[in-house]
Amino acid sequence: MTQNLLVSIGGMFRSLWESSGLANGTWENYVMLLVSFVLMYLAIVKKFEPLLLLPIAFGMFLINLPGAYRILWGEYAAGQPHTYQNVTEESRGLLWYLFYGVEEVIYPPLIFLGIGAMTDFGPLISNPKSMLIGAAAQLGIFLTLIGAVVLGFDLAAACSIAIIGGADGPTAIYVTQMMAKFTNEDLLSAIAVAAYSYMALIPIIQKPIMRLIVPKKERAIKMKPLRKVSKLEKIVFPVVVTLVVGVLLPDAVPLLGMLMLGNLLKESGVCDRLSSQAQNGLMNTVTIFLGVSVGCKAYGATFLTVGTLSIIALGLVAFCFGTVGGLLMGRLMCKLSKGKINPLIGSAGVSAVPMAARISEDVGRESDPNNHLLMHAMGPNVAGVIGSAIAAGFLLAII
Repeated sequence: MTQNLLVSIGGMFRSLWESSGLANGTWENYVMLLVSFVLMYLAIVKKFEPLLLLPIAFGMFLINLPGAYRILWGEYAAGQPHTYQNVTEESRGLLWYLFYGVEEVIYPPLIFLGIGAMTDFGPLISNPKSMLIGAAAQLGIFLTLIGAVVLGFDLAAACSIAIIGGADGPTAIYVTQMMAKFTNEDLLSAIAVAAYSYMALIPIIQKPIMRLIVPKKERAIKMKPLRKVSKLEKIVFPVVVTLVVGVLLPDAVPLLGMLMLGNLLKESGVCDRLSSQAQNGLMNTVTIFLGVSVGCKAYGATFLTVGTLSIIALGLVAFCFGTVGGLLMGRLMCKLSKGKINPLIGSAGVSAVPMAARISEDVGRESDPNNHLLMHAMGPNVAGVIGSAIAAGFLLAII
């Protein structure tokens, strides 16, 4: 009797040990846990894009807890490829269900709806030439596309990597998921982490490039105040942009259309409740779900590869050349306007709103504390949001 009891207790402890994380953890899991701690530090202490970086970091933390993968995500059907659809129905966990919004590309357009409701296109309408800067800042996307193909990535994977240069996380996720059906590579976690990390590191990445490309004399240029934009212009703008882009490039409509719907709700003045919900409740909820879902794809065994490091490196190249493209267009417009445009607003052509515009303001005030470029930089900044959505539509169209 005593012997049977000891055997039962021993079996119980053995089962407990075999199901614990201590028996199932790998070195990749522990490395990714350290990476998640670094991202949490950047989000909480350094305040680098905390609204997205913190959920991503915690999703990464959860999925890499040794032994937690099969509980939070699920188990794959025997002999089947490790795809989202092949997780056995009875084992599907919380993160598998949250990831549905990413898998079916639901979350990114909803994020754009919220962004539109929070965006003031007035600076862009007041100075339409800003659109040229927003277009030039997409240079990084197309240079990186060529570079990724040269390095051996297939066209669909290269498009997914290149979109990091748009400095827009939801756009990067949207393009990557839409391209997933055309490539065998699972790029989502690497691209999302790279996109949001570089967005968070904008002050560190952009400022040296701005000082290198724009001479101190041009950095001190003061620009005239923008004209006041009428309510009618603000209402007509989202409708006209959606119509023109939708006719020419339908693939851009899911992102651009939701962006402009959100903006129309805001500017119409008759949908305050809907605008408020899009800006606050909906935006916050989807941001949490999107961040945790993306973070949970950064599982150590599949994330720590040479391919991932290549993607992160190419993403940095894309981001830097996007900044360079905007600054060069800013310098050209400065020359053509005979010194009326400060080239620093060119760096805001990447679509990281509003941080990129704030960096233009900060660098401008280094040369002259009384030089305020924020509102002027917001024109190229919101143009960059439109530009990245159009670039995404173009990449999808060529595939």
